[in-house]
Amino acid sequence: MIESQQLTRRYTGVTAVEDVSFRIGHGEVVGLLGRNGAGKTTVMKMLAGALDPSAGEVVIDGHAMGRYRRTLQRRIGYLPENCPVYPEMTVADYLDYRAALQGVARRSRPAALRRALVRTDLTGRAAQTIATLSRGYRQRVGVAAAIIHEPAVVILDEPTNGLDPAQIRGMRTLIRTLAEDATVLVSTHILQEVRAVCGRVLLLRRGRLVLDAPLDSLDRPTGLDLTVDAGAETLRRALAGLEGLGGMTPLPAPEGLHRFAIDSETPDALAPDLARRLYEHAIGLHALEPRRRDLEAVFADAEDGA
Repeated sequence: MIESQQLTRRYTGVTAVEDVSFRIGHGEVVGLLGRNGAGKTTVMKMLAGALDPSAGEVVIDGHAMGRYRRTLQRRIGYLPENCPVYPEMTVADYLDYRAALQGVARRSRPAALRRALVRTDLTGRAAQTIATLSRGYRQRVGVAAAIIHEPAVVILDEPTNGLDPAQIRGMRTLIRTLAEDATVLVSTHILQEVRAVCGRVLLLRRGRLVLDAPLDSLDRPTGLDLTVDAGAETLRRALAGLEGLGGMTPLPAPEGLHRFAIDSETPDALAPDLARRLYEHAIGLHALEPRRRDLEAVFADAEDGA
């Protein structure tokens, strides 16, 4: 378990992160989401022990980072945003070096190296010099270095940066696999990546945490999307007095049809009653589906200060 306790980081005249608190349990895959400059990288550096907070504390399994830094850092795998590597080294030599830095015993390093190469699909590149690799493969080397010591906490800052679509799919699979044995925090500004791999979202806005919620709770229905062959006035008369019915907003619709956003706090209960009322009034029903406040809307609301 990793915990951020009122983390704050100030630079001269600038507060990059302010009073950020959250807890992440074992096996969770959590997305740290925010625009560029929102403070994601600063938070991750503090969680990894690479940057001291101006105030607050990082706690891992009950131990404070400030007091047990070296011990705790050996339990963390950290991929920085810019994926620093030594370009003159081969992939295998670099990973062996990183394993040594993380305290992996010499006799255990060959097995650790093989596991990391397989998990990141780098086996065929082990003898290749890092300088000759594409940006995507360098990113994989960075991930392999972050997990070579099989850490309990994995922190990945923009892990799909520079990867092609096939490599992105592979990275997503790897992240899910890592969560079987570790706590995983993934930083990104790409909404699609959060939706693909995360079960929970932390949203930063200007250095402050403005949202901490399970991903599925953000995607719950907020009303109904209705398409019929009757206009607004006819529809209002037909649905008058229907329990659970809120506002009704016209939307663009195919020619000859009418589409409406129906507000409701109980859309699941409203849907069958609404369909029955339409049938009773001989109104043709062409589509009826849940209307959802998706992750994009949540992101936009946070950016607008909602």
